[in-house]
Amino acid sequence: MSSSEPSVTLSAEPVEEIRPSSFSALRHRDFRLLWIGQLVSVTGSQMQLVAINWHVYLLTRSPLALGGVGLVRVLPIIFCSLLGGVVADAVNRKRLILATQTVMLVCAGLLAWLTAAGLSTIWPIYLLTAIASAAVAFDNPARQAMLPTLVPVRDFQNAVSLGILVFNSAIVLGPAIAGLLLKIHGPALIYGLNAGSFVAVVIALLLMRADGRVKIESNEQARISLSALRDGLSFVWRTPIIVQTMTLDFVATFFASATALLPIYAAEILKVGASGLGFLAAAPGAGSIVASLVLARGAVIRKQGKAVLISVVVFGASTVVFGVSRWFWLSLLMLGVTGASDTVSTVLRQTIRQLVTPDYLRGRMTSVNMIFFMGGPQLGEFEAGTVAALFGATVSVLTGGAGCLLAAAVAAIWAKSLVNYEAGSSAD
Repeated sequence: MSSSEPSVTLSAEPVEEIRPSSFSALRHRDFRLLWIGQLVSVTGSQMQLVAINWHVYLLTRSPLALGGVGLVRVLPIIFCSLLGGVVADAVNRKRLILATQTVMLVCAGLLAWLTAAGLSTIWPIYLLTAIASAAVAFDNPARQAMLPTLVPVRDFQNAVSLGILVFNSAIVLGPAIAGLLLKIHGPALIYGLNAGSFVAVVIALLLMRADGRVKIESNEQARISLSALRDGLSFVWRTPIIVQTMTLDFVATFFASATALLPIYAAEILKVGASGLGFLAAAPGAGSIVASLVLARGAVIRKQGKAVLISVVVFGASTVVFGVSRWFWLSLLMLGVTGASDTVSTVLRQTIRQLVTPDYLRGRMTSVNMIFFMGGPQLGEFEAGTVAALFGATVSVLTGGAGCLLAAAVAAIWAKSLVNYEAGSSAD
């Protein structure tokens, strides 16, 4: 359930009669630059995620240490994302993204240098991962809020679809490439390549014509203050369907985050090694691509609230089957199903929240949502590692999948605003 969620605001521009296509948004220079930069950068980041898990596993052989990777990724997001949303609504977003991308570049570069020098402890990995995650807490709200300034209304939906396609493609390409490189060269090369990948985004931002300034609406004032933060939190709290979608996502992914245990499944259960780990890590992305292409080609889901619940059920059930599988092909298939169901849920939740959030609060709403959609799976990785250390990896994955199914059942009873939501209906 934890996918990248590009949250956007529609801008009013004159609409020209241009024949639509599957890549309409790429006609616009600024979006095209950012899209290409993101494709390179996100692929590098996905490569590094796999490399870090494998590196920590090689250094420790500890499920608990693997779970700790998820913990150091999520804690900075929990502590920094609310401030990140306030800042994204108050400063030049383009400059903010340049700063955060530079921080992530430096972290990856240091990790590459330390590893090449013979790193033998995991604390530098944890520290640099935490700093990069703190940068993400400021980068995501700014980038998502700037997206609608890059394309006109007619190409908005296509831009969102292409953004999801970039993320899903990176999830497939990154882990697959990482698996092959880990077998040949080890993690240092992957960390270095990821550092280089951030240069693509930096260059794209410098070439873009968009100025990145926040467009103030009504009587709102761009400010970094506690009152601005309270405005964002108050809006989220008093909007039931936003609370319900965020809570369901957090609980489901907290219990069903099996990705931290993939090195154990690859090495000890399925016995497919580093190259097999790459394919296992890529499988959810492959399923996501299939689902996103289906949705992008015009698949219309009217009862969106119920569809979110169904996708969570499928996510949990496929996690359970993956947990008991001892066949590599079945494990790949089930991971692919988790990716597909995750994408359906992500697109629907994103659409619902866009319809009920005012433009001037979008950065702050996105920052609150970051705690849920990134916090759930990352804390879930720590939970999965802890349970695996106590009872074994299989028990950890099985109980996690069961917890996800239980969360969907509770939501079906409690989350009435979500259950009854249909496309075009009120979210109250």
